Amino acid sequence: MLAAFKLLTLKVHLQRRNKFVQIVFDQVSKEFGTQSIALSQVSFVIDSGELVLITGPSGSGKTTIMRLLIHDYTPEKGEIYWGEQPLTKLRSNQVPEHRRQIGVIFQDYKLLSELNVWENVALPLSIIGKDQVETESRVTDLLKLVGLTDKAHLFPSQLSGGEAQRISIARALAIGPSVIFADEPTGNLDPESSLEIVRLLRQINRLGTTVILATHDAVVLEFLKTQRRLSLAKGILANDSEPRPMPKRDLESDTDSVSTKLQSTKTITETIKVAKKAPEKPLELEVSEEEIGDQPTKSTPKVSVPKKPTHQKGKKS
Repeated sequence: MLAAFKLLTLKVHLQRRNKFVQIVFDQVSKEFGTQSIALSQVSFVIDSGELVLITGPSGSGKTTIMRLLIHDYTPEKGEIYWGEQPLTKLRSNQVPEHRRQIGVIFQDYKLLSELNVWENVALPLSIIGKDQVETESRVTDLLKLVGLTDKAHLFPSQLSGGEAQRISIARALAIGPSVIFADEPTGNLDPESSLEIVRLLRQINRLGTTVILATHDAVVLEFLKTQRRLSLAKGILANDSEPRPMPKRDLESDTDSVSTKLQSTKTITETIKVAKKAPEKPLELEVSEEEIGDQPTKSTPKVSVPKKPTHQKGKKS
């Protein structure tokens, strides 16, 4: 009962921040020079709450997808949508907030060696300014989730590979991201440790977080053989085992915007034509009593300024 309560508490923590988003890659291409094509016209949809495998050998484009998703790269062609937000139109001051919604788990853990386990997990919470009470509650729950409360005061160098990766997962979950992207998380692990990590990621997915798992680990692929797979080969999406329909984008607002601009241009043009045809009037200046001193006036006079004479070429008189 206590374990179930702790999982419920963690689920609440995650959903406080979770925004359920759909991820769309629409004809995305990424190149590194003319001779190196990382992705070529890749299209797929990942719905909120899915657990999706991205498979393929090293160099097939799995990590490139992750770096495009966190806006570390931008595509040469196509568009990536985070919900309704096209990532190519993301302003620079919006990027940090976007990245906080994606927890990335790396093959080599990326733990800070000078911090102990507790401090590594607490670091993201400290960065976004969480107070000590909430930080302690979150870190405690996360260490219980990954089964390493007894390792809280150890340093990364004192952990096994499987333990280090579980701490990496706890840190990725710290601020309640909408999506976890695990990039070859079992690449440095033995089969038993690999299965522990995969079971943990599946549990996290069942708590409501979208999980994208990039891997070519045979043990992982066998364990998750019923899950949806996106299979990459040389930067091309060779197969999607459960393709989703591409959402239709509302183009009416763009059309209305163009129409409004054209109408505005037409109105300005017509105004200019009318102004050219209108006869010129003398400039009238209104002068108040205060402006003309103590001179008695029955009404505010109007002073007409005649149009300047036009000098014509001709003989002097």
